[in-house]
Amino acid sequence: MAAAADGALRRLLVPILLPEECYDQLFIQWDLLHVPCLKILLSKGLGLGIVAGSLLVKLPQIFKILRAKSAEGLSFQSVMLELVALTGTVVYSITNNFPFSSWGEALFLALQTVTICFLITHYRGETVRGVAFLACYALILLVLLSPLTPLAVVTLLQASNVPAVVAGKLLQAATNYRNGHTGQLSAITVFLLFGGSLTRIFTSIQETGDLLMAGTFVVSSLCNGLITAQVLFYWSAQPSQKLKKEQ
Repeated sequence: MAAAADGALRRLLVPILLPEECYDQLFIQWDLLHVPCLKILLSKGLGLGIVAGSLLVKLPQIFKILRAKSAEGLSFQSVMLELVALTGTVVYSITNNFPFSSWGEALFLALQTVTICFLITHYRGETVRGVAFLACYALILLVLLSPLTPLAVVTLLQASNVPAVVAGKLLQAATNYRNGHTGQLSAITVFLLFGGSLTRIFTSIQETGDLLMAGTFVVSSLCNGLITAQVLFYWSAQPSQKLKKEQ
């Protein structure tokens, strides 16, 4: 029975959460204070949690737009720049064979961000433009993931994430400030993005050791923190209130 239980636990944890040697260290030798293996377990657990959670992160934003039949308050340029950053992370991580737990949420967030881009164009009466955008994005992604794209270009794309993230979030922050409210921006999505980017600083260092990725998440956390602060500051401000003041 003990052997069967050990085998089941091993299949559950190895290699998803722990390498073989760490499993033996923690569960065979019962060295539960082995810091390097505990860091791996924590990083893998957090990483997979972020990936799983990313499936839902932007759904509140999407549903809020659909419910209001409006994308008021959302900056298309900001969303586009965020998509560029997410796409860069996906392509860079696949090219470098990083573990899926260290970048998987970027893939799911990119798909949700593409949806938001389309909805913004759709509710601005530019549905055809939105469809064309989807087709162009799919084509560009295929080219970037193909052997036709040199590694230097992929690395440059990842390096461009920092200015893309900063510019995108500043555009959204400027839109919020100009409007005096956050419009259809989802508070739940903003809070989840802020928490996820903070956690990713640790997991990216632990799982990839790539300072370029870690630096991107540091900058992303600072920028997401700015938008989070605005959501809290404008919490009680509604678009209708702003319009009344202007009238």
